[in-house]
Amino acid sequence: MQEQEPPKIEFPCDYPIKVLGRHRDDFQMVIMEVFERHAPGFDQETISIKASSKGTFTSVTVTITATGPDQLEALHQDLMATGLVQMVI
Repeated sequence: MQEQEPPKIEFPCDYPIKVLGRHRDDFQMVIMEVFERHAPGFDQETISIKASSKGTFTSVTVTITATGPDQLEALHQDLMATGLVQMVI
C-alpha cells in the first residue's frame, strides 16, 4: 500500500492558526505580539478567542496571509518559545 503525500499548500494563502495555552491575563497580548512580528498587519477581525469550559485553557485562532513554510515554522517556534503555549494547530 502506497502512502499518500499531504496536499501541497500554495503560498501566499489565508492560513488559520489555533494557539492553545493555560489561561493567563497576558496570554492574548503575548500571542498577538508574536503574530504581529511574523505576519505584520494581519486582519484583527479574524481573531477568535475561546476559554475552556472550566476556564483553565484559552485558545486563540488567527488567520494570517502565510507567505511560505519558513514563515510558519518561525512563527511556531516563537509561539512555543513564549513558554505560555501548549499547542499550535
